[in-house]
Amino acid sequence: MIEFLAEPWQLEVMRWAFLVTSVAGVACALLSCWLVLIGWSLMGDAVSHAVVPGVVLAYVVGAPFAVGAFLFGCLAVWLIGTVRATSRVKGDAAIGVVFTTLFALGLVLVSVTPSEVDLHHILFGNVLGLSDADIIQVVVLGTITVAVLLLRHRDLTLYAFDADHAYAIGISPRRIQILLLGVLALTVVVALQAVGVILVVAMVITPGATAYLLTDRMERMLVIAPALAVTSAFVGLYTAYYADVSPGGAVVLTQGVLFFVVYLFGPRRGVVVAPLRRRIRTARAGRTAQPTRD
Repeated sequence: MIEFLAEPWQLEVMRWAFLVTSVAGVACALLSCWLVLIGWSLMGDAVSHAVVPGVVLAYVVGAPFAVGAFLFGCLAVWLIGTVRATSRVKGDAAIGVVFTTLFALGLVLVSVTPSEVDLHHILFGNVLGLSDADIIQVVVLGTITVAVLLLRHRDLTLYAFDADHAYAIGISPRRIQILLLGVLALTVVVALQAVGVILVVAMVITPGATAYLLTDRMERMLVIAPALAVTSAFVGLYTAYYADVSPGGAVVLTQGVLFFVVYLFGPRRGVVVAPLRRRIRTARAGRTAQPTRD
């Protein structure tokens, strides 16, 4: 058993993969808490897909992938806001049009660029093949993301629960929105290296959604969600090593399994456990209400 547990970590590539996946997972998990509460989950999907043309163009001009991804992430956010504010199109439709158009542009660019651009790595990540520069980039950007979210967590939480009250006490909802969207674009860049474009959306939604099923307190969500992300990184990489499957896919699949375990068997709101708890409370109340004999 000890050999089974220790074998993967004897490889340096696995240790670096765990570090990168954990950093990306924690950054995504913290952000996901606010995205779930505000109802911006679809925005995460949009930004994660919209960065593809930026990645390809960055490759063409010889710039770091992170620069192109971040610029196109910001472009997607700006386009969505502009379309929503200057037309009759509602928010969900604006998001759908913008992100599918930019994603399609990315696929077209991939098809006309040299074959060295590996679409598979762009879409699904390549956490076991990262260079030293990629690892440093993920760690630095992930640390910046986590620091910004933790430093502004009170303002972000107040905005998520009561934007009107936040405005009344001098917190600009517009600035908070810009901050969240900017951090979202940066977080997508961080997670892109680990799990790729398609799976990023799961990492910025699933941990927060799972934590939301477990607690009503934001402080606890901000602990539970990153813990779930690190656990998923650990279990997912073990699964990838022994089953010889995609590491990014295994990590995200683990997050999905944890969500459905909590959804079904969560101690407070699990769809299997909650009815049993109600029946037990009803039975206890019935026994208490029965008159006692002298």
